[in-house]
Amino acid sequence: MAQILLQTVWFIPCYPLIGAFLSILWFPAVTRRTGPRPSGYVNAILTFFAFAHGVIALTAIWNQPAQQQFIPWLNVAGLDLTIPVEISAVTVGATVLITGLNFLAQIYAVGYMEMDWGWARFFSLMGLFEAGMCGLVLSNSLFFSYMILEVLTLGTYLLIGLWFNQSLVVTGARDAFLTKRVGDLFLLMGVVAILPLAGTWNFDELAVWAKTANIDPTVATLLSLTLIAGPMGKCAQFPLHLWLDEAMEGPLPATILRNTVVVETGAWILIKLQPVIALSPVGLKTTIIVGAATAVGASLIAIAQIDIKRTLSYIVSSYMGLVFIAVGTGQTQIALTLMFAYTLAMGLLVMSIGSVVWNSITQDVRSLGGLWPKRPISGISFLVGAAGVIGLPPFGCFWALSELAGGLAKTHPSLLVVVLFVNGVTAFGLVRVFGLVFGGKPKQMTERSPEVAWPFILPMTVLMGFTLHVPHFLAAWQLLPLATLNYTAAGLLVLSSAIGIGAGAFIYLNDKWEKPVRIGSQAVQDFFAYDFYTAQLYRVTVIFAVGLVSQIISWFDRNIVDGFANLIGFATVFGGQSLKYNVSGQTQFYALTILFGVALLGLLVSWPLLARLSLIVGG
Repeated sequence: MAQILLQTVWFIPCYPLIGAFLSILWFPAVTRRTGPRPSGYVNAILTFFAFAHGVIALTAIWNQPAQQQFIPWLNVAGLDLTIPVEISAVTVGATVLITGLNFLAQIYAVGYMEMDWGWARFFSLMGLFEAGMCGLVLSNSLFFSYMILEVLTLGTYLLIGLWFNQSLVVTGARDAFLTKRVGDLFLLMGVVAILPLAGTWNFDELAVWAKTANIDPTVATLLSLTLIAGPMGKCAQFPLHLWLDEAMEGPLPATILRNTVVVETGAWILIKLQPVIALSPVGLKTTIIVGAATAVGASLIAIAQIDIKRTLSYIVSSYMGLVFIAVGTGQTQIALTLMFAYTLAMGLLVMSIGSVVWNSITQDVRSLGGLWPKRPISGISFLVGAAGVIGLPPFGCFWALSELAGGLAKTHPSLLVVVLFVNGVTAFGLVRVFGLVFGGKPKQMTERSPEVAWPFILPMTVLMGFTLHVPHFLAAWQLLPLATLNYTAAGLLVLSSAIGIGAGAFIYLNDKWEKPVRIGSQAVQDFFAYDFYTAQLYRVTVIFAVGLVSQIISWFDRNIVDGFANLIGFATVFGGQSLKYNVSGQTQFYALTILFGVALLGLLVSWPLLARLSLIVGG
């Protein structure tokens, strides 16, 4: 049974696709009779089937070498587009993580979207995302991975814009789509350029080719930069990071996926392409610089936000920056470990704050407070998620971050400072959110805020259990760096966590400290709160330049192109109107007109020769 499911592991993405199709069948006519709920239930059941399929297949591939399957699709004119499927413990395990998290998110959505009539659209799009991500991790081809990323970009636009009657939702969906398209466009250039160089799109074959490739350094640099641009957009890295912040306008159950596995699709491609990017030192340095700048900048922006969801969105960008650093320094295995541990903890954080937003109406942390006695399960979930994200032993991210810090301590000491700083600031920011939401005294918006119903509690408690067991999973997979642990780097990591937690608790769990807290001048706070004024910078640079060029092209098209065409038309009409009065109907008149025209044409053609003869005669 397990072997059969292992050989048909390619069918895992088909379960959510079938669920998405069946969800769409709940048109308004059917919904009026049955209500919207059946569409969600059908999709959730098929997601569970996909999860069960993956779990059983994982037991069969565990401790076994990777396998390859090839699905014929198109072979024409020397172009072979056979779909290669990689079956390994990592890829099958990734499908289990995606389907399991999506199943919990769908149960969560049953409670969160209880009164919403857009269940069919929402659950079908969730199924589309699940299918796309499962197909991405199983695909061993850069070409097909790019195609799937394009589908996910469209799905992002549709899912963020689910509540399309709200202006902020429309703006967020549009900006997310356009921003990710910028990275996708450059990635497409890399996809097209790499085929004639390497002769393949297969990731394994690209890694083998990269070991002996001898290409021009300029070509290698341009190729690596294009391949980095796509993951930059997907992972919300500077300067393509604003879309994740605006995407918070969409339904929060979708944020559970977006802040975890969706943003990691770009990191997955980056890890697969690391051998090719390593062909260029400039490409590796760019990866490190982008990751470090995003990690530091986003962590600082997060502690200045008053929207509880946007606080988490910038932490997401920050941690994806750490993944970029790991890939840029060649520590791809650590990057995968960090992604796994981060995914569960961040999903738990999103669920926790989502339950608060759902019945407290507001997302402004200044209007919340005093929820610890009223919302103990949500509060504990937040604490477990926060502990799982930062470098706090023995939780999951501690082991990944300590191994990353240990590697950087030997090769890139300056990047070790970046990791310690980001970890400390993130710890401070999470304690800040906990103090403002769960600490202090109840406020007007939290006076009546009881614990939420079972559709919220069940996935939170299940995910809490998995988050707490991440170290056990890492030990079972022999990924705990006990033998190679750099105790100095690990100690510094724990110290940065302690400083961040202590400073946050001293300020935000201290009733004597005046709220809202003001640290530094108002200008400094605004600088971080408004995202380094990145949006304004876009407005006066890129948007202004595009608008100016558009106006110039519009003027040229309207006055030059259209003007020339209108001139020809006017001359034709005027000539026709003038000639009609000279038409007599006599043959000799037409002959005379033709001769006159030929003579005039001959005079124009021979004019340069006549002018030269006149000069000779005159001389």
